[in-house]
Amino acid sequence: MLIYVDDIIVTSSSSDVVTALLQDLKEDFALKDLGDLHYFLGINREGLVLSQEKYALEILHRVNMINCKPAPTPLSVSEKLSRFEGDLLSTEDSTRYRSIVGALQYLTLTRPDLAFAVNKVCQFLHAPTTVHWTAVKRILRYVKGTCDVGLSLQKMNTFLLSAFSDADWAGSVDDRRSTGGFAMFFGPNLISWSARKQATISRSRTEAEYKAMANATAELIWMESLLAELGIKLRQSPTLWCDNLGATYLSANLVFHARAKHIEIDFHFIRERVSNKLLQICLISTNEQLADGFTKALSVGKLEDFKCNLNLKKKRSLD
Repeated sequence: MLIYVDDIIVTSSSSDVVTALLQDLKEDFALKDLGDLHYFLGINREGLVLSQEKYALEILHRVNMINCKPAPTPLSVSEKLSRFEGDLLSTEDSTRYRSIVGALQYLTLTRPDLAFAVNKVCQFLHAPTTVHWTAVKRILRYVKGTCDVGLSLQKMNTFLLSAFSDADWAGSVDDRRSTGGFAMFFGPNLISWSARKQATISRSRTEAEYKAMANATAELIWMESLLAELGIKLRQSPTLWCDNLGATYLSANLVFHARAKHIEIDFHFIRERVSNKLLQICLISTNEQLADGFTKALSVGKLEDFKCNLNLKKKRSLD
């Protein structure tokens, strides 16, 4: 059963179970049965391909950009957005800005390639300017050229749970806070991802990376619990890949404890999982870091590699 606000999708291999569940729900809630489901995230029968193409086109229609020129990337690599740049939008335009950014947030449910860009423009919701609106329009132009891109889910031969963690140290030009991100895979399939500005300032690159690792570890623990409830038993402990040597050493070497008191909670949180053999921390080269696109804007070539690694493909190539 999937619940989103006041909409419910119920599915089961037994129609009697569905009927019984709906009957029980009607005893406590006012329900309206809309019948069989005909459309949900563009899933086709050839394979699980999650696409929001119809929704993406609706967003473009809302802002009269359905015929706009596509952009190759959602954000410029050279431009660093700041809350002090540009002129403040009017009350009406600010409301429009928040509405469109909110719609783009929902689009990231199947478009992880938009996660960093949308997170970035979300940071200016309280006082958007003309520069921020230009950045939103660039995201929309990128969406225009990639409407038919979907998240592909493949058949699995392994139940390995793994994650890639990354951070962009002091990337914000306004307050020098870092952006952390992770990509989580179950077998070959991307199942969870995040691009988020960290709540506190990191005093070193290792600290920023370690905070990102802590967030990824928390998500791995939650996913392990979910899989256990579904009756799926992992044959080996999850693996977390990080491209920062200092952060990987910190997770396994107690000698570094004295140098990490300012991140003591995150230190003990990860260290306990590693010492109990519930988590493996592995070093990976920067060139092989799959979570890079969740922490910074990428060039055209790197963005295409990023999308390929996350199993983002055009729908027509999968039909």
